[in-house]
Amino acid sequence: MMQHEPKMRKLIDGAAKFGLGLTPGQVEQLQVYYEELVSWNQRINLTAITDYEQVQIKHFLDSLSVALVVEMAGGRSKFRLLDVGSGAGLPGIPLKIVFPEVKLMLLDSTAKKTAFLGYLIDRLELDEVEVLTGRAEHIAHQGDYRQRFNLVVSRAVGRLATIAELTLPFCQIGGIFVALKKGHIDGEIIEALRPINILGGKLREVKKVELEELEGRRLVIVDKVSSTPQLYPRRPGVPQRRPL
Repeated sequence: MMQHEPKMRKLIDGAAKFGLGLTPGQVEQLQVYYEELVSWNQRINLTAITDYEQVQIKHFLDSLSVALVVEMAGGRSKFRLLDVGSGAGLPGIPLKIVFPEVKLMLLDSTAKKTAFLGYLIDRLELDEVEVLTGRAEHIAHQGDYRQRFNLVVSRAVGRLATIAELTLPFCQIGGIFVALKKGHIDGEIIEALRPINILGGKLREVKKVELEELEGRRLVIVDKVSSTPQLYPRRPGVPQRRPL
């Protein structure tokens, strides 16, 4: 075990500003997460960020910004969360550590990354977590997953119109989709309004994360108000090449 005293101080202090008091057990889980992330990253490309403080802020604390939305999605009881394009498990796994009662699914198309996620879940002894290797364009048409989640999140890079097509089909009516975006996104928001509407969503707000450490972070919050037409998402690659 690497020695850092005190462990995860930047994260603990930042999480407190979100109203989250991390327990010693949660801090230890996040410490192990950091160590495994850095270890595995030497073999497979999971992240360009490996500095101890930077991982705390730009990965873990950034992921926990979604906690600001959890209550909007109906509280935490019988809560189903899907992380689309999860990669190294962000934001899904930090949220699961802090909200252990959440039922989590992590979806990524890269088998090497989902192998890491499966290992990490066992290492952290997390219950009620499913890891799925596949493309959202296929998985979203399967009955076990279509319109079954209270909250769908994505930190994946891409235009909002494209991300909406890959995520909103998973969202149950009354649920919420959250895209973690950065910087000046006004044009991207305007471009996505029509696709969001077609997919059964309605933009609730673009929430600025009021935290100096996460300057520029925006949470694009979309309510799922009606069923997504069966056509969507379209075939793999089409949402990227031809956004709605």
